[in-house]
Amino acid sequence: MLPASIQITGELLSAAEVQDICESLKEDSVRLLSVRGCQLSDRDFGRVCRSVAESHSIAQLNLNLGVVSSINRTRHLADALKTNRSLQTLFLHGSPLLDAGLVTLNSALSTHPTLICLDLGDCMLGDEALALICGMLPPDGAKSGLKELTLSANPGISSKGWARLAIAVAHSSQLRVLNLDYNPLGDQIAGMLAVAVASSRTLEVLDLEGTGLSNQSAQVFLDMVENYPTSLRVLVLAENEISPELQQQICDLLSEGEDDDDRASLHSGPASSALMPIRDKYQQIRDKYQPPAWLQHSNSSPQMVLLTSGLGESLLAETEM
Repeated sequence: MLPASIQITGELLSAAEVQDICESLKEDSVRLLSVRGCQLSDRDFGRVCRSVAESHSIAQLNLNLGVVSSINRTRHLADALKTNRSLQTLFLHGSPLLDAGLVTLNSALSTHPTLICLDLGDCMLGDEALALICGMLPPDGAKSGLKELTLSANPGISSKGWARLAIAVAHSSQLRVLNLDYNPLGDQIAGMLAVAVASSRTLEVLDLEGTGLSNQSAQVFLDMVENYPTSLRVLVLAENEISPELQQQICDLLSEGEDDDDRASLHSGPASSALMPIRDKYQQIRDKYQPPAWLQHSNSSPQMVLLTSGLGESLLAETEM
């Protein structure tokens, strides 16, 4: 029997339900486990982590929306990751990890042999955590690292921290998708990221939705994609003070070379949707929160996305966000 999925959202999990999850994991019958927004006791969380450690089939683990709610749970997860050898994608979006949590997880994350997709959005991270994350983006020619990284809505990271990330991205030989939406980056950091994109030989997707950018940033990106070779295929600039005309020009340039089907999907709507977030097309499921109080966000309708491994490979199901 092929490994299946367990997907539960916003439930209070009983000890019996947790026992069923654990047995399925130990029997290697689960490829995807999602308990996003669920409540369970610390003891039961530890049991789930120990079963993840023993599983040889699990490829995707979704603990979004506060499931990893304490440093004690972070330690349980770190122990599981040190033993597990199959996990490819880990979602911790909306977990109050803080820098201390990343310090606890760092060794397990950075040495995991198969982990390529990591979501640390809205985890209350700062510069110390970001420095550790940069270590997961090894320079060209070094060991393999993350191919997909989400750092959405972590406003505690400073300009210095983002500059450090830009340098790491410029020299990363693996990273293909970078999501920085709903961080107060501004035009200066966007300029650094443009240089990083131009230097990277692998980065295909950059999400800068709602990051406080202006036409100045868009002009820099337009000049880059117009005059310099780049691997970038999708640049998300929605919810910024950028004219639809500039967004459309960038989209047109990035879509050159796409096949007819891809080009049709990019241009199937008005300019405002031409640069739709890549997550809505084929990226892995992500929890899209209401943005922080300092931003307004008009898109509150539910979205359907194809659940994937983060590399375009369909995993198991369609999931409503």
